[in-house]
Amino acid sequence: QVQLVESGGGLVQAGGSLRLSCVASGGYSSIRTMGWVRQAPGKQRESVADITSGGGTNYRDSVKGRFTISRDNGKNTVYLQMNSLKPEDTAVYYCYAVSWLGDYWGQGTQVTVSS
Repeated sequence: QVQLVESGGGLVQAGGSLRLSCVASGGYSSIRTMGWVRQAPGKQRESVADITSGGGTNYRDSVKGRFTISRDNGKNTVYLQMNSLKPEDTAVYYCYAVSWLGDYWGQGTQVTVSS
């Protein structure tokens, strides 16, 4: 059983930065891919970025060049560095992990970008 705990959300002005963290416990070695999705009020959940166990990354077009996903296997943690934030990045951000044991989700962390 993998458990994910996110942190790092908050309120920031447009153009600012935040770094989200997601710590995995209970089966990190079984995890293949970790990533982040977000959901804004009244909108569908959308993929933001993901990273494989080998370090391969994917980003949605709207965050390319602004967001960076990284993974510290020694700390069982995945990060999402978000720079040049825009009001349209406002959403609840969820961490997820795809493992041999199943798919797991964090509780979500709110990111609010003011204009």
